Amino acid sequence: MLISSAFAQTAPAAAAEGGMMASLTGMLPLVLMFVVLYFIMIRPQMKRQKEHRAMIEALAKGDEVATAGGLLGRVTRLGEGSLHLEIANGVEVQVQRSAVTQVLPKGSVK
Repeated sequence: MLISSAFAQTAPAAAAEGGMMASLTGMLPLVLMFVVLYFIMIRPQMKRQKEHRAMIEALAKGDEVATAGGLLGRVTRLGEGSLHLEIANGVEVQVQRSAVTQVLPKGSVK
């Protein structure tokens, strides 16, 4: 009907001859997609995380920072997992170190 009987009879023989190559060729697009995904998305994200971790570890008293919540302030005290920011004269808040997104140039916070 749709497939002639002669073609249907030769299909298993052809699959047996190139079975290994056919399976490798079938997996090639999947492998290529993973490699592209790694270089486009995963590797740059890991690099950003490493840079952020180094920035947080290098924080020192007197640094001016911006947090994920939008607070701008000067670091007054450092703790193990948190730090204290002076956001205005006499106003100090405690935030987690991981909330710091950016170290600002000196003199940015008035």
